[in-house]
Amino acid sequence: MDRRKFLVGAGGVLAAAGASVSEAPRAIAQPRFQWRMALSWPLAAEVLSAGSQRFATMVDELTGGRLKIEIFASGELVPPFGVFDACSQGTIEAFNSSAVYWAAKDPATQWFAGVPFGLNAQGIQTWYQGIQTWYHAGDGLRLWEETYAPFGLVPRRGGSTGVQMGGWFRKKIDRLADLKGLKLRMPGLGGRVLAKAGATPMVLPLSQALQALEQGTIDGAEFVGPHDDLTAGFYRGARYYYYPGWHDAGGGMEFTFNRKAYESLPVDLRRALDYTALAVGGVILAEYEAKNALALRRLRTEFKARVEVLPFPAEVMKALKKLAAEVLREESEKSPMARKVYASYTKFQELLQDWGRISEGAYHNLVAG
Repeated sequence: MDRRKFLVGAGGVLAAAGASVSEAPRAIAQPRFQWRMALSWPLAAEVLSAGSQRFATMVDELTGGRLKIEIFASGELVPPFGVFDACSQGTIEAFNSSAVYWAAKDPATQWFAGVPFGLNAQGIQTWYQGIQTWYHAGDGLRLWEETYAPFGLVPRRGGSTGVQMGGWFRKKIDRLADLKGLKLRMPGLGGRVLAKAGATPMVLPLSQALQALEQGTIDGAEFVGPHDDLTAGFYRGARYYYYPGWHDAGGGMEFTFNRKAYESLPVDLRRALDYTALAVGGVILAEYEAKNALALRRLRTEFKARVEVLPFPAEVMKALKKLAAEVLREESEKSPMARKVYASYTKFQELLQDWGRISEGAYHNLVAG
């Protein structure tokens, strides 16, 4: 090959390539989005509020800053229990809360939070396996989306507190009759069970519950578990701290989005929200397990002079379990969606029961023994 012709030809190719690069249109700038997320939790609920901030940070990182989420603690932007309506109406794009508070919207919502004597968060209890299985291997997530669809919302499970404690009481509970006439802070299906037992359940934000317990205007309150309860200072208002949290073994949180805002996002940003909710949810549960173990030790050592950590008597648990079955059947008849969710939840719980007893349950009993 003639060297001169080769160089000329190569130069022509390079020149053409350079011209094509310089004449190429610049990359189209990708749209950016700014969201607001309101919480039902105060900053005192450290794990939950930090989990929401972690959610926002991870979404920012995964999307290269194309989706930024500003976090507002309880009451900063909307009231603690006003987040559902605010998001439904498009006032905010997202919220972090628990479906335990939305029974008035549709009774079906309660099954996506905590169910008395129901599925637990992680599958180490002796009677049932984890609620995550129902969400991701059963119909749980699909039914949750169907339940929220009329409100223009898209729910995603946002972690779990794990098995909660049964609550703080100003007096001892030795038998079911001791609950009669008590005013107790407990929302959701658990509160309805207490009502059947003769108590008066109340739905109060954390700050109001603490004040009411200290002043003696309520007789008991449950919130989460040792870490949050110790941080909040429930021990200042009540001495007796009961377990287990029969009313809420799964402690389900939610990251929920306004549907129009969610569907206006490119697919990759929607998936960033979906997968971040899964990731953050796992971290929240892990943190609660570790922090609750440390806080329980502190309650039994540093606070032993003013706090008694007690199991509910077996007689009380047996009676509450019977009442819970009645409540679940009654609540399931209050709406078509509740009937559908209850049927799915119950069927899946029965399916997992036998396997759970000889797998996680049997191993847990062996190690504990």
